[in-house]
Amino acid sequence: MKLLTASALLCAMMALTAAAGEWYILNKPPSCPCGWTEYYDQCFFYVSEALAWVDAQRKCESMNANLASVHSLEEYQLLQRVIFDATKASERTWIGGFDGQREGYWFWIDGTRFQYTNWCKSEPNNHRDNEQCMEMNFSGDKCMNDQNCQTNSHLSALRESDDS
Repeated sequence: MKLLTASALLCAMMALTAAAGEWYILNKPPSCPCGWTEYYDQCFFYVSEALAWVDAQRKCESMNANLASVHSLEEYQLLQRVIFDATKASERTWIGGFDGQREGYWFWIDGTRFQYTNWCKSEPNNHRDNEQCMEMNFSGDKCMNDQNCQTNSHLSALRESDDS
């Protein structure tokens, strides 16, 4: 498969605790830094950079975050909106699904339960026995696909870290 050349990194970080005296209207403490998109207790952010899956995860960890895990259609669609708002396109995007330990046994890199998927038709297929990492916005259906982890993706998605 052709390597993707455009780049971006969609990050999500755990809601930050406000310093004393820093409050929004109605004394609601800020949960996401300026420029981040909030979704319940998560924050999503877009950073421009082309990376292979493992390098995208390392970048996430440097920001106290992880590649995104997706737990519902609503959350998947939110990530699609964040990507589109940042890029004006529906670019293919790394997310935190991985089956590199045992083929067909998918897990989220952040350790959350793997229960929601939006796989494209005939996916995951582990093409040429070399697709262990998950991307979203694949094909015209904008669904999930297993991909070679060494591919530099247009975008990467990060999700909050549970231990930050």
